[in-house]
Amino acid sequence: MFGVFLLEWREWLNTYFNYPGLEVWKFLNLGIFLLVMIKVAGKPLGAALASRRERIQAELAAAQKEKDDALANLAAADSLLARREDEISNIAAHARQEAVDEKERLANAATSEIEKLKIQGQRQIEQAGKVARKTLRQFLADRSIQLARESVRQNLRPEDDVRLVTESISGLGRNRA
Repeated sequence: MFGVFLLEWREWLNTYFNYPGLEVWKFLNLGIFLLVMIKVAGKPLGAALASRRERIQAELAAAQKEKDDALANLAAADSLLARREDEISNIAAHARQEAVDEKERLANAATSEIEKLKIQGQRQIEQAGKVARKTLRQFLADRSIQLARESVRQNLRPEDDVRLVTESISGLGRNRA
């Protein structure tokens, strides 16, 4: 019976330990190799891993410091942007106020200029009226003289002419005395 058990055991071991793709003896060889390598290279490998761990921790600390610096720079940039927005708002408000003031100044200047032009126009109208009245008076005086001459020429008789000349001469004599 023990012989049958051994035979079954051997068959079972053969079936499962030599199963294609799952040969357990390969894993046993690997385990033995790893144990020997750990014993032989354990200390240098441990030291290398420890130094690597320290280097990684130093790099992580440096990265954390750079991240903190970058966050501080980002906060400063955000602060500058916020102030820039305030400055832009202030500049825009100031520009709007200046535009309103300039519009008001131009409106006042235009009103003042209109008043000046009205006064100047009134003066020019008055001056033109004076010139026109003077020209009209001169024209009327010339025309009156011309009409009087024509009337005198048409209505003057020779005896009236002699009488006028005599009166003019006697008037001259009186002025001398």
